[in-house]
Amino acid sequence: MHKAIIKCNTGLLLLLATSFFAVVTTTAAADETLTVYKNPGCGCCAVWADRMKEAGFSVSVTERSAQNAGRWQVGLKPEHRSCHTAVSESGHVFEGHIPASIIQRFFEEQPANAKGLVVPGMPVGSPGMESGDRVDPYDVLLLKEDGTVEVFANIEGN
Repeated sequence: MHKAIIKCNTGLLLLLATSFFAVVTTTAAADETLTVYKNPGCGCCAVWADRMKEAGFSVSVTERSAQNAGRWQVGLKPEHRSCHTAVSESGHVFEGHIPASIIQRFFEEQPANAKGLVVPGMPVGSPGMESGDRVDPYDVLLLKEDGTVEVFANIEGN
């Protein structure tokens, strides 16, 4: 009778465990495709889309020269606007330079009556608006179905 001897390769086990946890943490992102609507040639919007891809989102970019056209259709008021709008397959709206981790949290928590998230303007240090180590403080707002907003996350500056 032959006995099989199994040697444990701790390096391989560590690699497998790390890979498993990486897949688990990006599942919420991987389940959603974001269609980003941006002005042609806008560099910060392209960088933001790249940051979303790096975080595990599937991203499609659509360039529109009259980018503000149609924002009323998703319920964005002028004071909530930024330079690009992303819409998920599930119909959620993500306006502006929102960090990927906050969008992932949104999908994990699925807040009731939520239409999406908004970062008005273009805060320095937000994804796509990096400027060295500088990060200005800003709020990520939860956009509700009725058009009202409330603070969903606060990004502290430095």
